[in-house]
Amino acid sequence: MDEQARSILQRIIKKTPSKRLETIIRSWNCLSEDQLHSLNYSQPKWLFLENLVSRCEENRVSLKDVTKLEMIYHIHNPNQGTWHACQLFQAEDDALSVHFTQFRESFIAHLEDVVQHVSVGMKKLEDGAIWVRIAWGDNFRKPNHLKPTYLVHYLQSSYVFIHNVTPKHRPFLYQALVLATRHVSIKECHLSSRSLTAMRDLLMKQYQQVFPTNQERTLKERNAPPSHPNIEREHAESSEGRHQMACEAFGCGVLPKLETAVYKLETRYRGNSNNTLNDGDELFRGVVKFSSKNILESLRHCVSTGMAEGPVTPLLSSITQKGRNYFVITDKVSGATASQTPAPKA
Repeated sequence: MDEQARSILQRIIKKTPSKRLETIIRSWNCLSEDQLHSLNYSQPKWLFLENLVSRCEENRVSLKDVTKLEMIYHIHNPNQGTWHACQLFQAEDDALSVHFTQFRESFIAHLEDVVQHVSVGMKKLEDGAIWVRIAWGDNFRKPNHLKPTYLVHYLQSSYVFIHNVTPKHRPFLYQALVLATRHVSIKECHLSSRSLTAMRDLLMKQYQQVFPTNQERTLKERNAPPSHPNIEREHAESSEGRHQMACEAFGCGVLPKLETAVYKLETRYRGNSNNTLNDGDELFRGVVKFSSKNILESLRHCVSTGMAEGPVTPLLSSITQKGRNYFVITDKVSGATASQTPAPKA
C-alpha cells in the first residue's frame, strides 16, 4: 500500500467514531467476512489502523479502493467541511433524458480532455444523488488524492453542491458539469454551509413552507405550554399573528440547518435631504454576519416571540425565498435608495 493510500486510510479511521467503524468498513466490501471478524473495533485507533493495513495488503487493496472508502465516509457524514451551491441554467432539449451512465461518461471525458492527470470516482445513491470525487493533477504531476474535490448532483435538477475546489480547477469543473448535464451555463447561488442536507432542503424546497393568506390568521403553535387563561386570551391574536408571520418568512416545522447569514454593505453616507455626505467616490463598507447553530430557527423564534418587530424585512426573508445566505447591499443606479443586490462571494 503506497503512502497516499495509507494517509487517506489513516485520516478516515481518525475521524470515524469507533462505534461506527464496522459499518463504514463493511460497506466498503474490500475485506472478507473472516477478516472483518478478526478486526477489534475497540482497540486504540493506531493499533486498529495497523491491523487494517495488514489485511488490506493481504488483499492487495489499491489506492483506488481506498478512495472508495473515503467516498463512503463522506456519504455517511455529508455535513462536514464547507459546501457551496451552484445552479445550472438554460437546459437543452435533451437535459431531462440524461441518465447516470451518460452523465458519468460525458463528465469524465470532458475533464480528461482539459486536464492530463485527473482521477474521477462516481457513485449514485438510492435517493438519486450522484456523488463525485475528483483528484486533480496537471501535465507534470499525478492526481493528489489527499486534497480531492467532492460534488453532489441530483439528475433532472438544476443544483450542484461542491466542496473543496480551487480557483484553478473551478473553470474545468464547471465546463464538464455544463456539458454533461446538457445546460448552457452555471452560476454560484451565493449559498454556503457546512450542512449539505440543509442546502439541499432549502434550494429544493424540501421543508414545510407556509404561504401568505388573506384569511384570518389561525395557525397556532403545537404543544404550547399552558398559561394563565386571562393572559392567553389577551395575547392570543398577536401571538398567532407573529407566529404566522414567522412561518411565512422562514417556514414551519424542522428548518434547514444553516449556520450563517452574511450581509456586505457598500453604500455612501447620506443626510436628511438624501444627499451623499462625501464628495468622493469612496464607499462606506461593512459586513454584518448572523451566526447560530440554526440561523433560520433562531430568526423564526425572534419573530414569533416578539423579540424582533414585524413584518419581516426582505433582507432576512430572502434567505429562504432566494435560497441564499450571502448578500451585498448597494446603492441603486439612481442613487435614491439602497437596494439588496446579491453579488459573488469574495
